[in-house]
Amino acid sequence: MFTLDIQPRFSDTDALGHISNTSLPVWFEQGRTPIFRIFHPSLDVKTWPLIIARLEIDLLAQSYWHMPVEIRTGVGNIGNSSFQVVQEAWQNGKQIARGVATLIHFDYENEKSVSIPEAIKAELAEHKVKDTA
Repeated sequence: MFTLDIQPRFSDTDALGHISNTSLPVWFEQGRTPIFRIFHPSLDVKTWPLIIARLEIDLLAQSYWHMPVEIRTGVGNIGNSSFQVVQEAWQNGKQIARGVATLIHFDYENEKSVSIPEAIKAELAEHKVKDTA
């Protein structure tokens, strides 16, 4: 899995002093950057080839602002034009969240999905993880 260390900001917390549920989707998006680079190394948004179709996040434990969070990112199921990104958030040795995002290889000009090239599928498969839930 790809990893990204996040140092939570005080503003990432809610009124109870926990990491806000709104911070995790942002952190997971940032954690998907290595996957984005497989499709589009320049990350140029003018020619962006992906669109998100679904995002699920399970909040598993309380988390706090004063400890780093590790985001782990891998690949789940790979289809013809879509694939899953499987992610976990860990803090202080404990898994605090897990998520699955479904992304579609997308042609914005024609507003339709397109097949993922075989070379990209092969590279995605190198980062496949077993558990997609």
